[in-house]
Amino acid sequence: MKILVIHQVPYRKIAYHRGIDHERHHVTYIGHPHRMADLPEGLRCERVVLDTGEDLVAGISARTSQADGYEKVLALSEFGITEAWHVRRHLGIDGPDLERLERVRDKVRMKEALAGSGLRFPRFVAEPAPCRPLPWEGRTVLKPRQGASSENVTVHETAREALTAYRKLPERGEFQLEEHIDGDLLHADGLVVDGRIVSLSVSRYVNKPVDYASGTPLGSHQEEVSPEYRAFAERVVTAIGIEEGSLHLEFFETGAGELVFLEVANRVGGASVVQTHEQHTGVHLPSHEIAVRLGLPRPESLPPTGRYHGWLAFPGHHLDADAGTERQIDVPSYIGTHPCADRIHVLAPDQETPRHITYQEWEVPVFIEASHSDAGEVRRFLTESADTVSVAARATAAKETAA
Repeated sequence: MKILVIHQVPYRKIAYHRGIDHERHHVTYIGHPHRMADLPEGLRCERVVLDTGEDLVAGISARTSQADGYEKVLALSEFGITEAWHVRRHLGIDGPDLERLERVRDKVRMKEALAGSGLRFPRFVAEPAPCRPLPWEGRTVLKPRQGASSENVTVHETAREALTAYRKLPERGEFQLEEHIDGDLLHADGLVVDGRIVSLSVSRYVNKPVDYASGTPLGSHQEEVSPEYRAFAERVVTAIGIEEGSLHLEFFETGAGELVFLEVANRVGGASVVQTHEQHTGVHLPSHEIAVRLGLPRPESLPPTGRYHGWLAFPGHHLDADAGTERQIDVPSYIGTHPCADRIHVLAPDQETPRHITYQEWEVPVFIEASHSDAGEVRRFLTESADTVSVAARATAAKETAA
């Protein structure tokens, strides 16, 4: 099989070799320089490097044609799903229609698709009418219609304040307003084959993704998949029309126990979702998704650990990036010896923290992996770690002298 891979997700996160036999198939990776640089040197494949900043679809279209004989296009990134649709059209390859793909990318389209399903979702407005208030009054979320990692998401105390902020945006059409839902936030991760969920794990967040942007640590831990959680996820998959691939679904659980849809993605979750899902269920989501999308046999699963797994990331993108500052990290010694602690990653002093929001364990200042046979113990450990581990910016002697 001749396969074109639009390479956007770090290779170590996907591990393409676990889902594709590179000796048997003809595989071409194409992408921007910073991402192509992380392909393993010994990987048998063709490599096509786009120019830095070059438009993805235009760049791929300029370097490929139907004469190349590609049979499949693989795109596993949040930011490559709809782009891959354009590439498939350029190459004459069948695939899901654009309307279906937009339902897992556009946060307005996905909620519109749930209308009539019986599932609750936040009230929202995509294009507020001039000089008219929103149909609710309380806390309100202003967020991009597309995107991930809570980038550019803000929470306002009143609908009026949010509406004022919306009207100041230079590109209003790319945003939506949504009522704030009180409750715990959870995420369900799994694999969909022929419209059915065949593997599923459910995790409860420690803190909220929207607060991570301002410096609050974020984590999650797995819980038992109750019949209610599974039924909710299955109804979302059916209503949205997800036929195959990975599932990353976020939803609220209110104090009254009601489940409320937030958003859904047809790709693997970030942070340690891939690793923790495999540990808990035995299923490596990326390689199983690759097999399903390419029409290949799914790989063998590993034995589950029998434990509930979790993670906690401490951000660094918000720290002072001026010359003459350095990170000050304090991880109490007992954290590393705690029965729940599996591994603690601490960023090397000479390694810069990315300026963009990231949950990658090799990019954030501190990342904790944890597990226990009792999900409650994992939560207590992660919550305590979030309160006791500290990451801050400290002025170096050079900057202090200059001041």
